[in-house]
Amino acid sequence: MAGARPGEVPPTTPAAHPRSATVLDAAEVSRALTRIAHEVLERNKGPRGLVLMGVPRRGTHLARRLAERIAQVEPAFDAEACTGSLDVTMHRDDLRRNPTRTPEPTRLPATGIDDATVVLVDDVLYSGRTVRAALDALSDLGRPRAVRLAVLVDRGHRELPIRADHVGKNLPTSTAERVFVHLAETDGEDAVLIEGPTGEPTEGPTEGEDR
Repeated sequence: MAGARPGEVPPTTPAAHPRSATVLDAAEVSRALTRIAHEVLERNKGPRGLVLMGVPRRGTHLARRLAERIAQVEPAFDAEACTGSLDVTMHRDDLRRNPTRTPEPTRLPATGIDDATVVLVDDVLYSGRTVRAALDALSDLGRPRAVRLAVLVDRGHRELPIRADHVGKNLPTSTAERVFVHLAETDGEDAVLIEGPTGEPTEGPTEGEDR
């Protein structure tokens, strides 16, 4: 993601991590997103009033994919009109330490967010601080009926009382490990990788980086 958030790995190419262990391959990423889309629909009791807001950079792409999957199940759901992006840069609590962030554009869905059920979408949930910033940013834009959180990976180590409603993969990690999410739109492939603290791969995927 442009303007890397604390704990986030800047955009890279797959070749930059030759010794990382693969946690999810492309097929598994696809299945995880399909499952999340069905969970979102079930929790919402259908598509009515549903809006997806992705946190740039990868969260925006994931939100679009989820919206497309929802539209495949519910053709009346307008994926384009009900999807947006939410920049959280100016709401982060570390701007004093990292002032050189480049804000990404915020794009409200055509349907708006007032009285809607907003699903925030991000790639990795870690400390919870990005989600807190997203909630603050969202409150500046309107008053949703409810806000839920969908993430592709939850790696634990929360610093705030925040929990994801929909998770593609629970991935217990140490704080010294690094989690890389690759998406075709930004990295040329779909994959989730984990790298040990010295660059050594972990011993395969474990059970199971907001920042």
